[in-house]
Amino acid sequence: MVEPVSLRILDTQRAPSVTEQVFELLYAQVVELLLPPGTKLSEVEVAKQMGVSRQPVRDAFYRLSQQGFLQIRPQRATVVTHISEQGVLQARFIRTALEMETVRAAAERLNDDHIAALDDLVSRQISAIDSGDKMLFHGLDDEFHRQICIMSDHEFAWALIRDSKAHMDRVRYLSLSFGAQSAIDEHKHIMAALKARDGDAAAAHMRIHLSGILSIISRIRETHGQYFALE
Repeated sequence: MVEPVSLRILDTQRAPSVTEQVFELLYAQVVELLLPPGTKLSEVEVAKQMGVSRQPVRDAFYRLSQQGFLQIRPQRATVVTHISEQGVLQARFIRTALEMETVRAAAERLNDDHIAALDDLVSRQISAIDSGDKMLFHGLDDEFHRQICIMSDHEFAWALIRDSKAHMDRVRYLSLSFGAQSAIDEHKHIMAALKARDGDAAAAHMRIHLSGILSIISRIRETHGQYFALE
């Protein structure tokens, strides 16, 4: 039986597109474990609860399945996937390879406005920690990394990263109860290297930052084993 979920009616009169709104809402609910692994979803039910047609829901389901969040089964309910530890490790490898190069390139290209914008993102992350808003922190963390890709003139790298990091996102979210401050401190180290225009140091700090998931995942698996796939 398809499990009921609580979803808000969407505003279909403004940008972004309806498909994008459906995608972003479902993405957030999967990351926050409001739609935990094993949850069954129906295009019809999701469309009804959001007040949209089935097509944008179908498109969002497909995009989420390509990212690893959903398993679409013909003639059966779509299911939220369990976290794949292998998927987390693959995402870390991809992110490390790409983001060490983007941050190195950014160190050569950043101007004062870029630095100010990144500093503002770090400040907003600190405020999100203080207010206990984990999803806002998660979004600002992503934006910090996305902006570095953009400022390095390699925005395409972020599209590749986002499409590979679904399993990592849930582990990152679960780790925020104990790891948010460490993430902020690591961002500050990256910022210090960028301000010094030291690409090698920035890349080294980025490697350290992204490698933290290796120790986090075992801790999360111990406390939330029910969310993980048997591999």
